[in-house]
Amino acid sequence: MEKAQEILTFLLENKLLFSLILIFVVLLIRRLILSQIRGRALFLSEGQRTGISFTKNASFTLLVVALFLLWKSEISQFALSVAAVAVALVVASKEIILCFTGSIQRASSRSFRIGDWIEVGKSSGEVIEHTLMATVIQEIDLHHGQYHFTGKTITLPNSLFFTYPVKNLNFMKRYVYHEFKIVVPAFRNLYPLLPNLEARIEEHCEEFIEVARRYNGVIEKHAGVDLPGPDPHIHITSGDTGEQLVHVMLFCPTEEATHLEQKVRADFMDAYERAFPALNEDGIAPSSLLSPDEEPA
Repeated sequence: MEKAQEILTFLLENKLLFSLILIFVVLLIRRLILSQIRGRALFLSEGQRTGISFTKNASFTLLVVALFLLWKSEISQFALSVAAVAVALVVASKEIILCFTGSIQRASSRSFRIGDWIEVGKSSGEVIEHTLMATVIQEIDLHHGQYHFTGKTITLPNSLFFTYPVKNLNFMKRYVYHEFKIVVPAFRNLYPLLPNLEARIEEHCEEFIEVARRYNGVIEKHAGVDLPGPDPHIHITSGDTGEQLVHVMLFCPTEEATHLEQKVRADFMDAYERAFPALNEDGIAPSSLLSPDEEPA
């Protein structure tokens, strides 16, 4: 007992050595816990990611509090000595303060958690880790309608949560409103093609439409708003240079969105080719170029 008291007294008198030992012990314990959570898994589950994030945050907080209590007298003296430059320190550490407060804002609003799909500014992806300073996401290509991981990891400072709105896209992990457009340069009456196109889309969606309707109802009930619905929507508009735009919106499984888009495009092109003969470079049908003598009797 006396030996332990002597050791403790020695460490308190040599705070720098005590601090180094404390940092080493905390980091060692954190590494052991993280290795136990990670195990031998090749891919981390949401539960493992949550445990890893909690362990990192808890160890960092514990280390900061312990070092502050150990050096509080020196810190107080130092604070008094730098009172004249306190304003400069606040300005210089503005981003760090915003990151800390952004973390508090995220935790209090519960805007997202690990495993959710989010969009912040022009960045979108699945949250894999969040700390007191930053949030890490695996980037997802949403702006090109692909809905797949790009393989890039984005670290977002928590200060961005005060600059950009955080969009929670978690329901898009299963089903998504996939919208695309087909450009038709020549001016043609495309409305007679729409009924057949809608019938073809219903055939493509037949295998999952009932599940889509139930999932759409769950989303409407959770969000408290009237969504467009699971049925396909088609409408035609004109572009700035006179081309026609066929807009199609599907409510479909996220992993099937790109595949369904290619099927619908192929169906429309087949119907368009059958409805309107091919034109030459001058926009004239080949049959109209025949001379009167060459016209069939």
